[in-house]
Amino acid sequence: MNLFADIRALVLTSLETMTTNGILPEGLAFANVTVEPPRDRAHGDMATNAAMVLAKPAGLKPRDIAVGLAEILGKDPRIVSAEVAGPGFLNLRLANDVWQGVLGHVLKDGAGYGRSDMGAGKRVNVEFVSANPTGPLHVGHTRGAVFGDALASLLAYTGHDVTREYYINDGGGQVDVLARSVYLRYLEALGQEVAFPDGTYPGDYLIPVGAKLAEDKGDIWVDQPESIWLEEVRALSTDAMMDLIRADLKALGVEMDVFYSEKSLYGTGRIEAAIKDLTAKGLIYRGTLEPPKGRAPEDWEPREQMLFKSTEHGDDVDRPIQKSDGSWTYFAPDIAYHFDKVSRGFDQLIDVFGADHGGYVKRMKAAVSALSDGRVPLDVKLTQLVKLWKGGKEFKMSKRAGTFVTLRDVIDRVGADATRFHMLTRKNDAPLDFDFDKVMEQSRDNPVFYVQYAHARVQSVFRRAAEAGTASDKATLKGADLTEIDHEAELNVVKKLAEWPRLIEVAARTNEPHRVAFYLYELAAEFHALWNRGNELPELRFLQPGDDAKSQAKMALALAVSVVISAGLGILGVTPAQEMR
Repeated sequence: MNLFADIRALVLTSLETMTTNGILPEGLAFANVTVEPPRDRAHGDMATNAAMVLAKPAGLKPRDIAVGLAEILGKDPRIVSAEVAGPGFLNLRLANDVWQGVLGHVLKDGAGYGRSDMGAGKRVNVEFVSANPTGPLHVGHTRGAVFGDALASLLAYTGHDVTREYYINDGGGQVDVLARSVYLRYLEALGQEVAFPDGTYPGDYLIPVGAKLAEDKGDIWVDQPESIWLEEVRALSTDAMMDLIRADLKALGVEMDVFYSEKSLYGTGRIEAAIKDLTAKGLIYRGTLEPPKGRAPEDWEPREQMLFKSTEHGDDVDRPIQKSDGSWTYFAPDIAYHFDKVSRGFDQLIDVFGADHGGYVKRMKAAVSALSDGRVPLDVKLTQLVKLWKGGKEFKMSKRAGTFVTLRDVIDRVGADATRFHMLTRKNDAPLDFDFDKVMEQSRDNPVFYVQYAHARVQSVFRRAAEAGTASDKATLKGADLTEIDHEAELNVVKKLAEWPRLIEVAARTNEPHRVAFYLYELAAEFHALWNRGNELPELRFLQPGDDAKSQAKMALALAVSVVISAGLGILGVTPAQEMR
């Protein structure tokens, strides 16, 4: 059940009646008519923009449309009042039995409440994390991992067929640097004094890799040139780092469906096949690009190169894909990788990049548009930087210096649940402060605690009901007399529950899982407000001594809250708390 969709359907039917009656002209499009929660609850339960969006095409004043629409809507028994506000917004108030009906639907649908089939089984590939396999995941990667995983869960919740994918960047020069760094640790394990020159990775996480190499290979590579050991050490080092990364992701509760190797694109004809496809479409040519303003990118050369006409698909400039010496630019394997995604039959692609990859968005969108003939949309989500705070001071991290804060450091300190929830307390493209002290704080200012506390309070109600001998099983609560739920504080909770299906569809349509975290906080706030009112008004307490019928109605409301909180936390990958310690 989606009450907002139901009331929107009522608004559209009313508009059609106005058209039939000659109040509105024929042929108006109603696609932009919305029914939403008002910004200020004092204005009503729902608001529609119908009069505002139809006024211009109808050639009428918004207020005139709103007055006519209000008259028709007011005849529906679900609508207590329809009031025109300002230039033509229409605020609606609904009858109590409508909200009681919503509560009944939550209890009836249980864990299925809010789920939808809006995705219609469309196949979506969500590629996220994709960190270079040169070390463990750090706190910056953590944000992308949580965002991507929650987005994948959100899309699955709304009927999409989702594939979680990790692109292993094992084809570039950074893995050679990794191999050289591991080789130094290998020599160190054999008792040699080593120094790490600039450009290598001196982190302690490579010590066990070098030790294992020394154990397995002995001294066969000591004093040998790179040509003898580089390829094998690179492969072994990459595998070791990916094992570490997989373990890190598992600790965070993230499980990938596919790990795709960049190296598999080289020497296999896949890059050439992608370029051939673009060539056949007239999108590859040889030319010389104008020198860029400011600092020149690594793939620009002041001479003729093979170029992709990305400007024909929305990019600012055409992009080089092959250098004058015949080697591929960084962009070429990215094109081939996305060509492979398109070829696998996905209906939509989502890439989650770090903020430092903002310059790649337009070119990747252009490539996917060209490769799929505009059939497959690509949405690129950028995750902004995470600032880590501890003891009131910002904690800096440097991967090359080996002093960075790892994903494991964060999880070991605050746990996976708190880490995941807190990473979603800001929109993905907004900077995030992660303060260890605040994440552990037990107060309203700590969103994860506040939401978990609401769920734990519900569980405490059921424990106390069991102790009192009051039946609180789901079957009994489904049959409770919900007309008992009529106080403003109780109805405010139900009204927030009614927003859940709409919220889910909006979040999935915009690929914004942070909306779920925000909603859960708001729902928890309404529940805690009701709980606190019960301290003042005994009739609002969830257990009414000597009156099982009233207790069961109020416990039905508590159960509905736990159902929605559990569903929301499930999307975020967070385990609901049964009690707070």
